[in-house]
Amino acid sequence: MTGSPGTLYLVPNTLDFGSAGSVTPIQDLMPLGVIRVAAALGHWISENAKTTRAFLKRVDAVIPLAEPIQSIRIVELPRPPKGGHGKAVTIDGPRLLAPALEGRDLGLQSEAGLPGVADPGSEVVEAAHAMGIRVQPLPGASSLLLALAASGHNGQSFAFVGYLPSDPTARSVRIKELEALSRRHAQTQLMIETPYRNDALLSALLAHLQPSTRVSVSCGLTCPGAFTRSGSVGDWRKRLTRLPADVPAVFSLLSS
Repeated sequence: MTGSPGTLYLVPNTLDFGSAGSVTPIQDLMPLGVIRVAAALGHWISENAKTTRAFLKRVDAVIPLAEPIQSIRIVELPRPPKGGHGKAVTIDGPRLLAPALEGRDLGLQSEAGLPGVADPGSEVVEAAHAMGIRVQPLPGASSLLLALAASGHNGQSFAFVGYLPSDPTARSVRIKELEALSRRHAQTQLMIETPYRNDALLSALLAHLQPSTRVSVSCGLTCPGAFTRSGSVGDWRKRLTRLPADVPAVFSLLSS
C-alpha cells in the first residue's frame, strides 16, 4: 500500500427494497449528504450488486454519478449458507478492500437499511479496522430503531435477537425464554422474520406470551401504507390483525 488508504463508507439503503407499488423519492428517505457521497463512489462492496445498481440509479436522478454506472465496480459479499441467518461468513479482506488499500474510497451496502446491523457487512468492517482503513458510517434508516421508537416499548434497554426457530416447538420455547428475559431486565426484545412467515410468527407470539405482555409489529417502514400496531397480547387476541406476506416487518415484545 502506498500513501493513505481510502475510507470505507457504510452507506444505508432504503427500506423499500422489493416493495410493490410506487417508490418514494430517495431524497425523502435519506440525507442529501449521503446521496452526495454515494454519487461520488466508484467502488462498492454489496450484498447484491443488482440492488446496489438500482440504488445508484435513484441516486443519479438526484445527483449525477461521478462516472457511468456501467463503469462502477461492485463486488458482492460471500453469501452465508442456506438457513445461516446471523452466522459469520469468511471473507477475503485484502481482495474486497483492495480499492481502499490503494487510496480510493469504497462503499459498503446491504439490500436494505444499514450494513452490519441486522444485515451482512460486519466482517468487512472488522477487516477494515484490522487493516487500518478508516470506517465512516452514514446516517440513514434502520428498521430496528424505527420500529423500537414506534413501539412505545423500552428504548433504554433492548436486544435484537434476529430470527426465531421455524420449528414450532423450538419457537415456543424461545418465545417463553425471551418473555422471561424481558420481564427480568425490563428489556425490549426485537426480532424479524421472512415476510411470508409474518402471520406465523405473530400467531406464535400471541399463543405463547402472557396476556399482559406487550407486542408491537411495524410493517413496511418508510413505505406507502406503513403501519405500527402496539398493545397487550390480550388486546391483540381480541382484535387480530392480518400481516402482509410480502412486506418486511419488525416484531418486539416487552413483559412487565
